[in-house]
Amino acid sequence: MNKAFTKEAEPVDDPGEEAVANPLPAGSRNYITPGGHARLMDEFLWLMNKERPQVTATVSWAAGNGDRSENGDYIYGKKRLREIDRRIRFLTRRLDMAEVVDPAAPREDAERIFFGATVAFANQAGEEKTVSIVGVDEIDTSKGYISWISPMARALIKAREGDVVTLHAPGGVEELEILDVKYRTIPMEPFAQG
Repeated sequence: MNKAFTKEAEPVDDPGEEAVANPLPAGSRNYITPGGHARLMDEFLWLMNKERPQVTATVSWAAGNGDRSENGDYIYGKKRLREIDRRIRFLTRRLDMAEVVDPAAPREDAERIFFGATVAFANQAGEEKTVSIVGVDEIDTSKGYISWISPMARALIKAREGDVVTLHAPGGVEELEILDVKYRTIPMEPFAQG
């Protein structure tokens, strides 16, 4: 039978997609900063209101041009729609699970390290670094944004300025001295459309 007359099978959700989409420990919340939440929401709205309708229109136009088996616009468009739909499902799950925590909001125990803290520390070699503890969808190592479930964040959480904590990382064990703890707004890059 000619491929043009067979019904295309809808892609089955990848069973491994949930495992990749949810690196959070079981039963934990998806903490996220207001900037990170806004970025995910901007991407979701852009996909739903701009990207998906444009690609759908292209696929519809291409489908009307006849033989779909050799129609590059149709084939690419269908593939792109699957990618968009997969990303929309991912973003929907992330936004549904999100618990927005504003690091700049006043807190009772501002001396201890929790989600949203910006922490300056020194390692055993005396090298000083600063990291901000953010959600899993906000990681940017070039800016020092680390996930609250990372080994470093887990070592730092609940410590105070002046404490020495032990970091158990894949590279070995290291002692870190906490130099400063601050809570401030953590700037996020806006979603880049396209």
